[in-house]
Amino acid sequence: MRKKIFSGVQPTGNLHLGNYLGAIKNFVDLNNQKENECIFCVVDLHAITTKQNPKELNENIRETVATFIASGIDPSKSIIFNQSKVPAHSEAAWILSCVARIGWLNRMTQFKEKAGKDKEKASVGLFSYPILMASDILLYDATHVPVGDDQKQHLELCRDIAQKFNNDFGTKDFFVVPDPLIQKQFSRIMSLKDGSKKMSKSELSDLSRINLTDDKDMIVNKIKKAKTDPLPMPSNIKDLDKRPEAKNLIGIYSSLSGSSLEKCVEDFSGKNFSSFKENLTQVLVEKINPISNEISNLLKDKKYLDDILYRGYEKANLIAVEKIKKIHEIVGF
Repeated sequence: MRKKIFSGVQPTGNLHLGNYLGAIKNFVDLNNQKENECIFCVVDLHAITTKQNPKELNENIRETVATFIASGIDPSKSIIFNQSKVPAHSEAAWILSCVARIGWLNRMTQFKEKAGKDKEKASVGLFSYPILMASDILLYDATHVPVGDDQKQHLELCRDIAQKFNNDFGTKDFFVVPDPLIQKQFSRIMSLKDGSKKMSKSELSDLSRINLTDDKDMIVNKIKKAKTDPLPMPSNIKDLDKRPEAKNLIGIYSSLSGSSLEKCVEDFSGKNFSSFKENLTQVLVEKINPISNEISNLLKDKKYLDDILYRGYEKANLIAVEKIKKIHEIVGF
């Protein structure tokens, strides 16, 4: 069965190992499957839900595209574009916001986490973010959306909005109700300094993450300093739940090496962490260093990256304009 896949990445700059294993590596696999039609969007409208430096945002958009390509996404086999260039995204988001219910948005846990204690000071955009995400997906009749744990709830909302629109306007299958593509591999990558926190660019210490732009020496140093516990490597996979740092490092090794979590535990059972870290460093350098070098090379050619975005915009805009015209007719504009 042919799958039409849509996914987006925010241009936050300095994409890291969590972004790669949680999303981009999966994008590459999906892009390489001939039966898939893939659309990868740099979601710059989502990025401005928090304050951005305009010059940095512009550079980060290019860096995100460079990261896609350096990781193995073939722009000739997919559509790569930035969201703000296609006006239909914003227009569809407004129309869908008139379909969505406030109660639905109030249940979104990610808003509560990102807004923190003082929700009154959060932007309206941060609150309504999931509706824009729904418009991104529904404009392209996506059948499948790759999602991590933190986005499952947003995709459920997207499905609810699609079904309510179809029911409200008596258009049974106008909006395709997308299915989630849940990654089976270990994909939730945690901080190298605290196994209970997700790896994030916002964490102050650069030692907490492996950036996709890190060189070999930086990777070696960060893994050397990564937090562990005083015990030897676990001998049972169940023990990992009580040892978050060990679970995180073994999970990273498993995802990059292609070995199952069970096999990794078996292979390193009872060994010292120093020995395991040498193996982890080796596989990280082997997989990440070529990506880092290619990102650096690609960023030297801004025209090449801009051309990819422009060609992607042309293709995406053709699809989105046709869909928004039909939405107009259904709504009565």
